[in-house]
Amino acid sequence: MNTPTESAALRFAQGPRMNALTLVQEQPRETGARLEIDLGAIAANTQLFARRSSADVMAVVKADGFGHGAVDVARTALANGASSLGVTGIEEGVRLREAGLRAPVLSWLNPVDADVESAIRQGIDLAVPSRPHLEAVITQAAAMRMTAQIHLHLDTGMARDGSEPSAWPGLCRAARLAERSGTVQVVGVMGHLGCADHPSDPCNATGRTRFAWGVEAARSAGLRPAIRHLAATSATLTDPRTHHDVCRVGAGLVGIDPSRTVALRPAMTLTAPFVSVRRVRAGTNVGYAHTWTARAVTHLGLLPLGYADGLPRAASGRAEVLVRGRRRPIVGRISMDQVVVALGDNRVEPGEIATVFGPGDAGEPTVADWASWADTIEHEIVTGIGSRVHRHTRAAHAGALRSLS
Repeated sequence: MNTPTESAALRFAQGPRMNALTLVQEQPRETGARLEIDLGAIAANTQLFARRSSADVMAVVKADGFGHGAVDVARTALANGASSLGVTGIEEGVRLREAGLRAPVLSWLNPVDADVESAIRQGIDLAVPSRPHLEAVITQAAAMRMTAQIHLHLDTGMARDGSEPSAWPGLCRAARLAERSGTVQVVGVMGHLGCADHPSDPCNATGRTRFAWGVEAARSAGLRPAIRHLAATSATLTDPRTHHDVCRVGAGLVGIDPSRTVALRPAMTLTAPFVSVRRVRAGTNVGYAHTWTARAVTHLGLLPLGYADGLPRAASGRAEVLVRGRRRPIVGRISMDQVVVALGDNRVEPGEIATVFGPGDAGEPTVADWASWADTIEHEIVTGIGSRVHRHTRAAHAGALRSLS
């Protein structure tokens, strides 16, 4: 018979060659942080955006659906009013195709040497922001004897992605020549607004004017793009003049409204169990650099998550969690793997659950609260949740969808 040490060594050496009984016995339990994604919230948010405009909704599921799961978000959005999907890189679009999604997909941020062949074979539209990008698409499409569907991308005032206005007429003429050769079809013209979070900002008018000029220049070159798209989440909610044929909605699907004009439904809830609880006396220092000291006898609870799991270290000294229906402060520095919660005279038992953030229905902090505490935006919080956090998805049920307006 093997000793306990020998048995452990044997299991390690055997790796996956274990019998079924051993696998069942050694299945890991979820004892750490848990992230729940509410697809019902995403469904309700998508329905709201579909009602807000006569334009079609493109569900933008870049960055793994803003941290909510790209495939789940895409399927839910398509079932609730979206008609197409948007991603940044081609790889993101390929993963959607591999998951069986057949809706139109647009990829708009790729280097000149990107995997254009995969995009063309998978029927993924490509945004083209420059002549070198166009030449790369033409070359690959010609080699494959196929036609690439492209959206010409104009910089409407952000100096990021998109063609500089001075190069735009030449890009349009080159694209028209490529259309005649059969290597590309220009199906769209796109731009992006830099100040749509603030509808009255003059840069929005500049962006609208530049986009209108860009569309007219494309038409003057002989192009007939069927799809014009300029608005993202904020402009979709605040400026109908930007809607055109398609509105690109990403953050709004998961409950983030940068314009602060509509009550969307947050789709993410993060919880964690207390690992330990201790009673300490006045004068006890907590965490690195002792940035917090107990002023009186109190209980401290330890949660097993930190900045490696997505809690921004910049929120140290300001962040709170919900414990037994009350908000309690996180004290000391937010560490890589753990945070300490001041519980006062309320002794919580190890294993009890704290809500780090959620939709706010029970008084828990929201993603917006965490963004404020860290002096950042909600997008950074939801896309930053680490891989150690256990993820669970709650399905959207038609009868249970919450109506938003």
